[in-house]
Amino acid sequence: MTAYTAKRLPRQTGAAGWNAILPPQDALPVLDQDLSADVTIIGGGFAGLSAARRLHQLDPSLKVVLLEAGRIAEGSAGRNSGFMIDLPHDLASDNYAGAGLEADKAAIAMNRKAISFAAEVAQDCALPQEMFDPAGKINAAATRAGDQHNRDFAAHLQRLGEPHQLLSHQEIQERTGSAHYTSGLYAPGTVMIQPAAYIRALSAHLAGQITLFENTPATGFEKQGAGWLVTTPKGRISTGKIILASNGHLESFGFYQRRLMHICLYASMTGRLTPEQIKRLGGASRWSVTPANPMGTSVRRISGSYGDRILIRSCSSFHPTLETSQMRLRNAGWVHDRKFTERFPQLGDVQMEHRWAGMLCLSRNGSAAFGELDQGLYSACCQNGLGIARGTLQGMGIAELLLQGGSRIASHFQAQPMPPKLPPEPFASLGANTYLMWKEWRSGKE
Repeated sequence: MTAYTAKRLPRQTGAAGWNAILPPQDALPVLDQDLSADVTIIGGGFAGLSAARRLHQLDPSLKVVLLEAGRIAEGSAGRNSGFMIDLPHDLASDNYAGAGLEADKAAIAMNRKAISFAAEVAQDCALPQEMFDPAGKINAAATRAGDQHNRDFAAHLQRLGEPHQLLSHQEIQERTGSAHYTSGLYAPGTVMIQPAAYIRALSAHLAGQITLFENTPATGFEKQGAGWLVTTPKGRISTGKIILASNGHLESFGFYQRRLMHICLYASMTGRLTPEQIKRLGGASRWSVTPANPMGTSVRRISGSYGDRILIRSCSSFHPTLETSQMRLRNAGWVHDRKFTERFPQLGDVQMEHRWAGMLCLSRNGSAAFGELDQGLYSACCQNGLGIARGTLQGMGIAELLLQGGSRIASHFQAQPMPPKLPPEPFASLGANTYLMWKEWRSGKE
């Protein structure tokens, strides 16, 4: 009998700031009895919820059960920095450009399918603009090397026929209130999301169409006749098919062993800015910056019902165990405070209110862990640092593969080669963390 047991369950470090600034959410039930389902989805993030929505669109008669190991929007999806990016965004490159023009055009087309899908979610859930804002983003440079990265990426976008605008030091200062940046590259296609609000809204919208449980980790599953039996701490589900939408925790069930890289990113968010601090800052009320060097610092200014705040995301570390420590989070927080001061010296009295860590999953060649793993067992995992767009797209594609046998989205991921194996431990961790530290040092002021 085929059986798979989870060797570890998700553990988070720090409370997700995006979720903490929202009003308290109603609890979803915990599975405490045995059930049956046509499809069981393991994971309540962007991939899992998108798969559930797409399954219901394709066949409303399906009985779908979704399991989230923790609270909805407290996992990795709610720890995302909220960039739903349409353009190439290769974190391993110097300037985000991908493998070539045709490959980048295909990736852009796929990302925009995900954005259109998410825009329909936002409309159906009546999300306000502060939570789903098609405002674009800026690649911001703070060094000569960064300026060159922006020019190189702008030339690449020109060849792709994609709209963009190079910004001068003065223009980017007028938008951000920061004199730190030397140049910028604005691209209009990115949608800025309040990730916890989006995940909450989509799960609430789906509650009348499927059955959702939170604080209900899947501890294992085994073949049962033509279907599967999913085990949780307090109940079991007899199901025809399973979708694993657990990103890096796919490996926890025994799949893609030593082929996935588990990288932790760290973020800090200020408290509400006072009217006087807002005046001192200047600039627009909402803007978003990714660094011209992919290993630099991302910054967002948000405003709305949760006040005006600034988010800093920087620092990364490699963790085969899929969890980091409070010490690493504290150390990253010191770096965030320094980077905040460098960018906003006029806000010396502003304090950070929330700090958190979040895991992302990459492969060495940028491939997804997507497709049918066993009869009736599917994976939509490994989003390579593009959690919102790629996770949404993989959720759509895996639903189409399961019900239709394939689609353009599914074929896009199935055509990717298998992620290559990593070196054995401790060499993988030593090598990866040394490389990350070097890349962050090399990014300099960015």
